[in-house]
Amino acid sequence: MTRYWVGVVSREHVKTGEAGGFCQLCHGKDAPVRRMCPGDWLIYYSPREKMRGGEPVQAFTAIGQIKPGVPYTHSMGNDFTPTRRDVNYHPAVEAPIRPMLDDLSFTKNQKSWGMILRRGIFEISAGDFQIISTEMGLLLT
Repeated sequence: MTRYWVGVVSREHVKTGEAGGFCQLCHGKDAPVRRMCPGDWLIYYSPREKMRGGEPVQAFTAIGQIKPGVPYTHSMGNDFTPTRRDVNYHPAVEAPIRPMLDDLSFTKNQKSWGMILRRGIFEISAGDFQIISTEMGLLLT
């Protein structure tokens, strides 16, 4: 059964993952990427441009499908070895979250809609995926 995920990552880090064809979540922790399976979909939400600041983005910034294979580690130096998964990213446009707040089940009627985004990664419904992916211009046949 296909599952749908939102990962919360700065736009700068999203673009690095997109260029490299991988995902990395929650500061490289193992458990979040192990929950995903080949065929699952990942949508990135970027609250800001950079991890520790930068301009606000508040938009869904990339979308892709988890490729076959298992999670793996990748040394980035300075004793930082995050866990990653390979992703087939699809061409998409960034989609601001604010116009969707009343339509998404995880933000609808939520005064503090940003609280769920503090989780770093969370599963969403197929309906929420459809709303976001359509706004991002992804057409699935």
